[in-house]
Amino acid sequence: MDAVLWIVLGVVLTVAEIFTTTLFLIMFAVGALAAAGAAALGAPVEVQAIVFAGVSALTVLGVRPTLRRHRRSALESGEQPFGVEAIEGSTALVLEHIDAGQGMVKIDGELWQARSYDASQSFAPGERVQVIQVRGATALVWRDDVSPSGELPEAKR
Repeated sequence: MDAVLWIVLGVVLTVAEIFTTTLFLIMFAVGALAAAGAAALGAPVEVQAIVFAGVSALTVLGVRPTLRRHRRSALESGEQPFGVEAIEGSTALVLEHIDAGQGMVKIDGELWQARSYDASQSFAPGERVQVIQVRGATALVWRDDVSPSGELPEAKR
């Protein structure tokens, strides 16, 4: 009977993890399933609790730092960015008028839907903008403060 209770606790924690996506509750679910194994082997309740606490602590201390390290962005970890992270910070050419609702830019030869990062800004075709963030398949852009010669405008010096 103890094993069933530990399994139910493990399942409940796993389902809760699905809704939180923090990779924290899953560590306790692993501990609960280990305690269920101890209960199935006939261990007393005290030993089951120790197994639960020990396995949970080991997974939190041992596995979670590794998972967190792999979840960091390439920019945070100092690695070469790729995919969407490589696009953020790059310069784009406005192809269709951009405002807070819609627009189109060309980034490294690819066409992207775009919106203004600041709802008060709008951009005309031919302007250069900087990609601040990518949300889904939409680039959020901001006015590029670098002139074509690579120098900052007079007001920015």
